[in-house]
Amino acid sequence: MPELARNVLIAFVTSLVLVPICRSLAIQSGLVAKPKEDRWHARPTALLGGVAIAATVLVLYPLLLEPRELLILVGGVAGMCIVGLVDDLRSLKPYTKLVAEVAIASYFVFFGYRLDWSSSLTVDTMLTMLWIVGLTNALNLLDNMDGLCAGIALVAGSSVLAAMLLASGVTPTIQYLTLVLGATAGFLVYNFHPASIFMGDCGSLFLGVNLAVLTLNAPGDAHASTSIVAILAGPLLVLLVPILDTSLVTTARLLSGRSPAQGGRDHSSHRLVAIGLSERAAVAVLWSLAALGGLLSIAVRRIDSSWSSIGVALFLIAMIIFAVYLAHVRVYEDTDADIRSGRVTPLILHFVYRRRVAEVILDFCLAAIAYYAAYRLRFEGPDFPDYFPVFLRSLPLVIGIQSVSLYVVGGYRGVWRYFSLMDGVVFAKGVLLGTATAVSVLVLTYRFENYSRGVFVIYGALMLLALIGSRASFRLISEFASRRRPGGRRLVIYGAGAGGAAAVRELLSVEPGRFRMLGFIDDDPGMARARMQGYPVLGGYRSLEGLVQGGSVDTVIISTHLIDVERLDALKQLCADHNVTLARLHYKLDELVAVS
Repeated sequence: MPELARNVLIAFVTSLVLVPICRSLAIQSGLVAKPKEDRWHARPTALLGGVAIAATVLVLYPLLLEPRELLILVGGVAGMCIVGLVDDLRSLKPYTKLVAEVAIASYFVFFGYRLDWSSSLTVDTMLTMLWIVGLTNALNLLDNMDGLCAGIALVAGSSVLAAMLLASGVTPTIQYLTLVLGATAGFLVYNFHPASIFMGDCGSLFLGVNLAVLTLNAPGDAHASTSIVAILAGPLLVLLVPILDTSLVTTARLLSGRSPAQGGRDHSSHRLVAIGLSERAAVAVLWSLAALGGLLSIAVRRIDSSWSSIGVALFLIAMIIFAVYLAHVRVYEDTDADIRSGRVTPLILHFVYRRRVAEVILDFCLAAIAYYAAYRLRFEGPDFPDYFPVFLRSLPLVIGIQSVSLYVVGGYRGVWRYFSLMDGVVFAKGVLLGTATAVSVLVLTYRFENYSRGVFVIYGALMLLALIGSRASFRLISEFASRRRPGGRRLVIYGAGAGGAAAVRELLSVEPGRFRMLGFIDDDPGMARARMQGYPVLGGYRSLEGLVQGGSVDTVIISTHLIDVERLDALKQLCADHNVTLARLHYKLDELVAVS
């Protein structure tokens, strides 16, 4: 272990020294990324940060490690680095770069690097090449915001390092990976927002191919785990963030008539900023998701495959729901024009805007996971294999009945963004109907022999939690983002009743970003230190006076009808004296056609 720490430290210091040198060379030679409409940065920024990363690794590799043991790996990643550098200098056409990437992927497969996802060597060969090319480009596309690509590479690489250490101890490949991580960390010091240097394609392609190849089985390697979940899900979870980002961007651009190879501000990071997060917060969210995927990839190698498969399935579903939410965030003003012009086909429109098919598929997966988890919880230990045939026989029945039950009670009529408690009641009816019907059918068909009532009680509870959690996710993400918007006028609402709750929903959802909610003011002593919709009650009128006089609030909105005239006049004068906006939110019913 000490040699690993030594390698990381030496690579980190070397990169810290080389990055400023490369930055100066880039500025002197005019190799800077200039601001464009389809790019995120707002000022000219030096390129060639990737040269510092690659140079650190390729120079230290023969000095600290045994050069001949990793010649194949180093030769391939050096080739990809050259392709990226040429692209930075000459701006290669997308198909030219793709041809080079396919050639390098073929090189690795020829020398025995494989995913081992299929028993068919032909299929596995194609999957491995697709994995290398796809992941390399995914990291390349992810280099769209300060610190994002380098941070994700550092998180994913650390997860790969931990998994390798647990599986086989210190190896030359692990020592090589420590150099990559140290060099990336050194570059990241200069790439935090606001970045003074970008890695360019040289760096993103270099890191992408390293991560793609290091998650493969090298020539002569054996699986550290015989679990099919670990074999399939391990690499996928480690790099799930770049995979989903690439899938989201590619799908969105194809649907809107844009080329997937075209640059743009439609990545997951840009969409997080569009819903109100700061640039640093958006990057931190994606780093956290990558870290969670990395931890899960390690866990699947150490935990029983039955439980780990449930965790993997739930994490993948959660990430897909997150990606679907981001897909609804508008990042281009001309989206509607593309739709009206017919560049998006009616079939795709029907699927995108009438998402019921996706909801049915989601519930299909949730029902299967909940039913399986119920059996695992009820018959944990050596008894589960004895009950597995019973589970398998009844699984199609439970899924089919549950789908029909949710349809009957109206479970597919709700709008996720406006999920409420009454929608939860609808799902409770659907789960109750589905569970009771499934039990009744099993009684009539098999006399309920070898089946457990406890399983269906657990299944009902898990299914209801899964349905409510999935449907409430859009609202939770929206509120999470809105409460962390850095800008907006500081807002206090006078009145912590029903009117105040309605005011919060109206002001923060209709005009996102305009206000930043601080809390409520209420004269009822019983409301002191209470919370409404997650916001604190800051006190009574005296507390409001202190906030206004101290310059801590920009806007006060009155939502209560109980305020007397004298108090209202005093508040008007107070706000006028301190240049604070005062408004009153009225809810009035106007009868357009009156019938007696």
